[in-house]
Amino acid sequence: MSPIERTIEVRWRHQVRFTHGVFAPDNALLADLLTDGRTAPFHRRSKALVVLDESLATARPELVRMIEQYFAGHSDSLTLVAAPVLMVGGEAVKNAFFRVSEVHALIDRYHVDRHDYVLAIGGGALLDMVGLAAATAHRGVRLVRLPTTTLAQDDSGVGVKNGINAFGKKNFVGTFAPPFAVINDFQFLETLSPRDKRAGYVEAVKVACIRDAAFFTQLEEDADRLARFEPPAMHRLIHRSAELHLNHIADGGDPFEMGSARPLDFGHWAAHKLEQLSEYRIRHGEAVAVGIALDVIYARRMAYLTPAESERILTLLDRLGFELFASELLHRDENGQLLVVAGLEEFREHLGGELTITLLRQIGQGFEVHEMNLPLVVQSIHELQERQSRRSRVLIPSRQAG
Repeated sequence: MSPIERTIEVRWRHQVRFTHGVFAPDNALLADLLTDGRTAPFHRRSKALVVLDESLATARPELVRMIEQYFAGHSDSLTLVAAPVLMVGGEAVKNAFFRVSEVHALIDRYHVDRHDYVLAIGGGALLDMVGLAAATAHRGVRLVRLPTTTLAQDDSGVGVKNGINAFGKKNFVGTFAPPFAVINDFQFLETLSPRDKRAGYVEAVKVACIRDAAFFTQLEEDADRLARFEPPAMHRLIHRSAELHLNHIADGGDPFEMGSARPLDFGHWAAHKLEQLSEYRIRHGEAVAVGIALDVIYARRMAYLTPAESERILTLLDRLGFELFASELLHRDENGQLLVVAGLEEFREHLGGELTITLLRQIGQGFEVHEMNLPLVVQSIHELQERQSRRSRVLIPSRQAG
């Protein structure tokens, strides 16, 4: 018998909206989105299950009531199936499957189906976990992400990946499933700590480095305003970074990473390993800053990147307030090998195929390599250590003088 083969093309609508005060009574954005998704002949009210980061609920004790009142005000078209469900946020929520099972159980208990919605409100880790649950219940329930951190609003929350950690590896279990919508509510950023506000900046630096030199220049111009967390500068960063990430997903030719490359993970091979080695004491954005610095120095040592452009990138990261060295870079195994170097093989294995690392030829132009010169990687690590040591010698006396 002759084989049967067809090419199947699937079109996805991926939308990111921006607002301030999404649950304000007079803000119709969310209600319009949830009713826009209804398909004939389904004219019943849209049901929604809300999963909320408990630390956000603590920081904003009025939020649960606001959510309930919002749905009550739109009861002609929307039904909140239960009070917002509070769950722990941060990387801890991704370290066991039972949280996914809890969301599955809620979807089943409240009869949330494919024409209803799961709303995830929190940082990137919570969005990853809830996204995995929504993507696998009924083989896909509509997910609306409401990212509440800078990092999630400009990067992870607008992507198409969901996942949890397993076997000591980040995002080992997961899916590719575009959300029904993403709503970036800038009001959520107002209660963040400076550390969490800053963390998301690095993903904007990353995508500017590999995609948009003009955006990088804008970040340089805004660096002092960003360091002071001035809202207009933060909003510009988030909007352009989200746009560049979405452009890559839509136009990059490989939205579900079927190949061996992950261009938007510049600086991430070391970052993922650093997070693991620090037992997630180092947060994702902080680890990516170190990973970018390492790859920038390596690219300069390989003569891919000029010293001047290398220094521009390192200086911008410094100005934004990032530490560019972590002691975990020097941790060794019983054979004396640097543990962070194992991140290269884990990076290759996660994608399959050959190792593919994104580096820079110049600001705004990334390219791929398929091997790394390990002695130069080690030299780059030690250069980062020395650079940090020089900065400490300069900063400590200046603080004492102040």
